Amino acid sequence: MHLQNRVTPFGDIVAISQRGMFTGNRGIIHDPSTRTLLRKRWASKAWLVCSCSYKGQHREVMATRSWTELFFLDEAVALAAGHRPCFLCRRPAAEAYRACWAIGTGEAFPSARRIDEVLHAERLDRRAKRLHRVTMLSDLPDGAVIAQGEEAFTLHGGCAYRWTNEGYARPQTLKSAEWLLTPPSTVKALRAGYVPLFHPTIATNSDEQGHA
Repeated sequence: MHLQNRVTPFGDIVAISQRGMFTGNRGIIHDPSTRTLLRKRWASKAWLVCSCSYKGQHREVMATRSWTELFFLDEAVALAAGHRPCFLCRRPAAEAYRACWAIGTGEAFPSARRIDEVLHAERLDRRAKRLHRVTMLSDLPDGAVIAQGEEAFTLHGGCAYRWTNEGYARPQTLKSAEWLLTPPSTVKALRAGYVPLFHPTIATNSDEQGHA
């Protein structure tokens, strides 16, 4: 029985067997006595992407009244869901994201609280995921995540990689997409040079495609 703590690119928290590269949190949103989620899906505007290992610390997942451990396939998926790098356990990544966020948005060097406020407005439409219209697919940077119907695709190297429970599927070439899942300010940070960490299945499938 899998815990309900895997996050999809749509920001939903589901119970699947997927093993991801990153953990993270949105505050305390679980009951430790049952290790199940509460009705709410966030308790803080600081939605973080954290390292799965930090200074040798070990946590039993969803076992205490502490932050709820969530898991993401990779950083691109976490960013699409509306999270941003943690300034504690991923300080270099967080500082790089903040610098690119400032360049991309044209704002002065922002505080973490300012980034969280902007992301919170961009990632939610009341309780649902906020979807953004795609105007020009070719203008989107690597790491942006788009949606076509109920499927999500991560863009990388001119190809679109469909998110699945097992990782990324083989690359496709999409002519268009309905929605942008990654918050616009994060897209601007990606365009300004922030490089997220991608799941190895992108490289594996890209190599297989090249030798097909």
